[in-house]
Amino acid sequence: MRKTIAAVTTASLALLSAPDVRAQGNPTSGSAAGHPDEIVNMHQQVAAANREYDREVAAARKVFDHKKAEAKKRRDVAVEAAQSGVSQ
Repeated sequence: MRKTIAAVTTASLALLSAPDVRAQGNPTSGSAAGHPDEIVNMHQQVAAANREYDREVAAARKVFDHKKAEAKKRRDVAVEAAQSGVSQ
């Protein structure tokens, strides 16, 4: 498992650093974040990825909460119907 994680991490870093190698030959091209420090760029990319993740999780929670409320309504109707049928 650790080998797989290490391989994926290495491949990701290689893909992320490939554009930087090409950009070094062209001094006018800046990084996407606009900061010359690679560590700062990495932290900005991590923060952007975390924001996107949080946005997707929030959207999924909205859908979940909506479906849960619908299911609760159907359950309440079925429970009420069952209870009213027993009391007669």
